[in-house]
Amino acid sequence: MKKGMLIAFEGIDGTGKTSQLKDLASYLRQQGTEVVETREPTDGPYGKKIRALYTKRHTVTLEEELDLFIADRRQHVAECIQPALDRESVVLTDRYYYSTAAYQGAMGADPQYILKRNHFAPRPDLVILLTMSVDVSIRRIQEQRHEQLNDFEQAGQLELVAALFASFDDPAIVRIEAGGTFAEVQQMIRKTVDQVRAQKQQS
Repeated sequence: MKKGMLIAFEGIDGTGKTSQLKDLASYLRQQGTEVVETREPTDGPYGKKIRALYTKRHTVTLEEELDLFIADRRQHVAECIQPALDRESVVLTDRYYYSTAAYQGAMGADPQYILKRNHFAPRPDLVILLTMSVDVSIRRIQEQRHEQLNDFEQAGQLELVAALFASFDDPAIVRIEAGGTFAEVQQMIRKTVDQVRAQKQQS
């Protein structure tokens, strides 16, 4: 059972999830809230294996890849997310099971099957889904990060991922256009989080 609050940041690569999450964490801490920042894949043994696939995704089957994501998430929930929620902390995770469903779904896996395999994971109170055109996201990856596109970031793949993210109808999802300035996007995120926290406190 959750006691704290779980917020997942989702979206295709290049939407600014990581930076926006850190800014939100600072905002919440200024209010005296205990915040745990985390990410998936994690830095644990399974997460490291997943990160190794960024440039050699073809070396495993989809099922083997999914098994790694599930194992990484089980450890993540047991060692980080659930203990923090039990302390009534706000947990901010950079990616969660929606990303697994979208990115593996783009490779031909059944997104609903993937979501069912994640039944053990606490459901987020809020999913901030940052949206952006694939062209802009790729330009950000190349120009701002100065990085080459990895196996998960190819344009055709990201178009499919974006379409799957757009199809998800979980009521916890709030879509926020990420193409504006950093401050504009952060302001929308803070407003959304404040509203959800107020509703949670009243319930």
